[in-house]
Amino acid sequence: MYLPDIHRKIYEIRDQKVLLDFDLAELYEVETKRLNEAVKRNLDRFPERFMFRLTQEEWNLMRSQIATASDQSKRNTSTTPFAFTEHGVTMLASILRSKKAVKTNILIVEAFIALKEFALNYVELSTKLKEIETTYNKQFKDVYDAINYLLKKDQHIVNQEDRKRIGFKKN
Repeated sequence: MYLPDIHRKIYEIRDQKVLLDFDLAELYEVETKRLNEAVKRNLDRFPERFMFRLTQEEWNLMRSQIATASDQSKRNTSTTPFAFTEHGVTMLASILRSKKAVKTNILIVEAFIALKEFALNYVELSTKLKEIETTYNKQFKDVYDAINYLLKKDQHIVNQEDRKRIGFKKN
């Protein structure tokens, strides 16, 4: 299991980065049913900011984007999946204690950390680009104005040469 495999399973739902129960079950190498049973036995550890059930509309949208025929055959489609936030995944570590679960949890937490670092770097880069844009836009506008002036000046000179002369004409 590699971080890119986990990154592909992290989705944004309700403005939160989440992993879905069936993806977590696959990562932990357990049945989705067994994972959800363990969670239901410990519901007091999973407030809504740690885990929530997708609405039917959210699930339909997710299925249209991500699910393949083989994924759908594994899942009971009459109920929508649970979505676990980073904190929910961390809480899963306290109820799933196998060596595989511990290793997988470490990888998942590292994936969430990498996403946060990427987001911070992206925001930092975006801020710097905006600063550069505001700093240099005035200078670029001045250059464009000068170029436009020169182009219009050349056009004005050409127009002067083509004009009809007035006054005394030699034959």
